[in-house]
Amino acid sequence: MTDPDDLDILRARLHELELEHRDLDEVIARLTEHSPFNQLQLQRLKKRKLVLKDEIGRITSRLVPDIIA
Repeated sequence: MTDPDDLDILRARLHELELEHRDLDEVIARLTEHSPFNQLQLQRLKKRKLVLKDEIGRITSRLVPDIIA
């Protein structure tokens, strides 16, 4: 069983990652509103967003117990 303190830390980290992921959505939307925009910057932001999504998935899977059907 996982320590409750560890779960609290994971939940806090998950919240931080979700906020950053949402913020990146806004930044990407603002960046692409006006042409021309920096394509390299856009690629970096999207890559960071994917990294966040993967980490969010890993933490979520640790927080949700496996249910054997």
